[in-house]
Amino acid sequence: MTADLFSGDAGDVTHPWRRLKRGLGEAAFDAISLTTLTGPRTDRLARTQPPLRVLVASVYRPGSLLAEALPRLRSERHEVTLALGAVERPEGPLAEHTVAEGLGGGKFENLNRVLAAALPPGGGSDPPPRGEFDWILAVDDDLLLPPRFLDRFVALCERFELDLAQPAQSLRSHSAWKVTRRRPASLARETRFVEIGPLTAFGRRAAAELLPFPELRYGWGLDLHWAAVAAERGWKLGVVDATPVRHESAIVGSAYPRADAEAEAADFLASREYLPASRAGEVTAVHRRAR
Repeated sequence: MTADLFSGDAGDVTHPWRRLKRGLGEAAFDAISLTTLTGPRTDRLARTQPPLRVLVASVYRPGSLLAEALPRLRSERHEVTLALGAVERPEGPLAEHTVAEGLGGGKFENLNRVLAAALPPGGGSDPPPRGEFDWILAVDDDLLLPPRFLDRFVALCERFELDLAQPAQSLRSHSAWKVTRRRPASLARETRFVEIGPLTAFGRRAAAELLPFPELRYGWGLDLHWAAVAAERGWKLGVVDATPVRHESAIVGSAYPRADAEAEAADFLASREYLPASRAGEVTAVHRRAR
């Protein structure tokens, strides 16, 4: 089963020559975006987007980058609710949005605690229950985001009718899958697969079925299961290239034993449908224009 679960196809970006090469590629991609007016075109689309309700959920550790990312998770158009969890104690500008603290579980166990605090059962609550949000974003605390991120990202997800989506990652990011890396001259790609991080966006249909998360510590293989569910339900999955994020501070899986993560994934998927890792890189459509 292991060969079907883990592709190991992203490569090591810590090698100096590889980082230089990818840095040059990133500069070339930025030049293409400037030439094709990707930012202004996406901003025009965002200005026509009707207001939506968005929940941003994250768990942060001491010294995280989340405070720096916070302004770019706000919106000029949408009603955004921030629900944060602290591994230790609430800190700085994050404190006022922290709904849970002293979190000691894995990523998805911790996110479930945050979601439970932010989404109380029943109607008439403030913030609203899960079904009243148009998008729920699960965000890692070690991301750097581009300007006007949330408005641009949501507008493209809506324009291409995605149900489960993620922003592309910079070429220098520590990414586990090649398909999630930024592609030039593309606004968004429809894919068979969306990763468990570092930022995953759930539309209404996906959130209704996929949240709360299974009680997994590491979550490897969960995204392959999501892909199978999406194929069965007819959902659209996509990677948004026009809003690339930087996930460059730590190698994927460096903070915990890889063998434990693989064992958890194999056990989780043993009784569930999943997309083989060999198919995770498939792209079914490339969108270069918003209209």
